[in-house]
This record gives sequence, C-alpha cells and structure tokens, in this order.
Amino acid sequence: MLHPEVPDTPPAVMVAPRTVLNVGCGPRAISIIGTLFPAEGWRELRLDINPKADPDIIASMTDMPAVADGSIDAVWSSHNLEHLDPHEVPLALREFLRVLRPGGCLLLSVPDLQAIARRIAEDRIDEPLYESGAGPIFPLDVVYGFGPALAAGDRFMAHRTGFTPRMLETALRGTGFGPVIIWRLEEAYELRARAYRPPAPANALDSAAWDFPMA
Repeated sequence: MLHPEVPDTPPAVMVAPRTVLNVGCGPRAISIIGTLFPAEGWRELRLDINPKADPDIIASMTDMPAVADGSIDAVWSSHNLEHLDPHEVPLALREFLRVLRPGGCLLLSVPDLQAIARRIAEDRIDEPLYESGAGPIFPLDVVYGFGPALAAGDRFMAHRTGFTPRMLETALRGTGFGPVIIWRLEEAYELRARAYRPPAPANALDSAAWDFPMA
C-alpha cells in the first residue's frame, strides 16, 4: 500500500494575535491597527464611555469589569486621563495595570500642561497651537476641552485635570507600573509615556518611542 509523502518540515504553529485595549477609542472608523500596531499579529478591543462611538465595550476607564485580569497585551490611551477628575486618575491607572498581563505595556498620551502654561503666560491664548482634523486647537481647548465639541453639548470632551512630566511619572509609578519612560512631543504640546506591568522585558528602556519592546 502506498503512503503519501510526509513533508520534512512540520506544519506552522498558529499563534494567537496579541490584544490591544484601545481606551477612549472614539469612532469605529479610526483604528490603531495597521498604523500604531501592526495589522499582522494584533487585534483591537475598543472601549469607550460614549455609546455613540459604537465600542466593543461601553465602560468608564475607571471601572472595566468586562475586561478580565491579565488578559491584555497592551493598553492604548490617547488623551483620556485629562477628562477625569484628579481623584479618578489612580482608579483608571489601576484598571490599566489590572487588565495588562505581566510584561504588558501601557502607551499613554496627555496634554503637556507646562508647555500650554507658557503660551498662556505669554498672552497668546488666541493663537492656535496646531491644526487638527477637527480644526485649530487653541490653548484653552487644551486646558478646558475642545471648545466646539463642548459648545455642541458633548460634555465627555471636558478636561478636568492636567499633567506635568513629574506628575505623570509619579502617578504611574505610584500605581505599580515600572519602568516608566516619559517624553515630550513638542509640536503637539503633548506628553507621551510608555510603562510596563512588571516584570518588564529586558530591553524595555531601549527607546523613547511607540515602537515598544514586548516580552
């Protein structure tokens, strides 16, 4: 009886994609997969407090019971923490830490309050900082929230706290993240942070950028 030839190489092992939790994801048309995260090997879980964003999970970042402990490889949070009251910030950071697996990474951005304060001190409040997809951004938009959105009744866009590099690092380390890397994106008046749920990968401190090492 003839037997079919057996290939010399074993079949490829299917590897489950990693999961990034996109906190405050916004409209479904905006995706971080294929831009910030490679399309191959990653899947996006979208969470937002606003049902109009059509997220996978409707929840506040301060309480995410639908996301299991240690189930997430990376958390992406772009311009969300400033929408919380100061006492809520540790709650959100603890939730980010809880859902990350050991060695998982938090990628975080918030407005740079020091850079904005310098513009305000120079009495340049009516000069735009930069152009966004939604229109020009002025210093008071960064302090209080995007004016046109607030005028349209979107109170989710209000800002209720702010950060300097020291404050942000203190908050992250105080929650249990480590190591923590913070840098400025000056043209966007923005602070960026990369922080890990311990134990972090050995090369965690190799760069200050979004191209983050993962264990």
